[in-house]
Amino acid sequence: MKYEGTEWNRESIRALRQHMGLTQQEMARGIGTRQQTISEWERGVYKPRGTSATLLSIVAERTSFKYGTTNDAGDCGYSPEQGFTTTDYLNDEKQEK
Repeated sequence: MKYEGTEWNRESIRALRQHMGLTQQEMARGIGTRQQTISEWERGVYKPRGTSATLLSIVAERTSFKYGTTNDAGDCGYSPEQGFTTTDYLNDEKQEK
C-alpha cells in the first residue's frame, strides 16, 4: 500500500482529527508527536512530511476518512463512540508486518 503523493494541509489535518473525535493532545499521543506539532500543522506553520504524512494517511484510511467530504450533518461520518483511537491503528499496522 502506497501513500506517496497524499498532500496534507491544515484543513485536512484538522478534519481528520475532528473526524476521529480527538483533541490535539490525544492525536499527538496516538501518533507519537507533540501537541504543539499538531497545532502547527493545523495553523499551517508546517506541513507533515515523510513518515508523519504516511502515518496520517494510514490513520485516515483506517478510519474511513474521506478527504473533503461531509455527510448531511456536516461532519465526516465518524463517531467517537465507535471506540477507536490512533493507537489502535498503529497496533494494527504493526501486526500486519
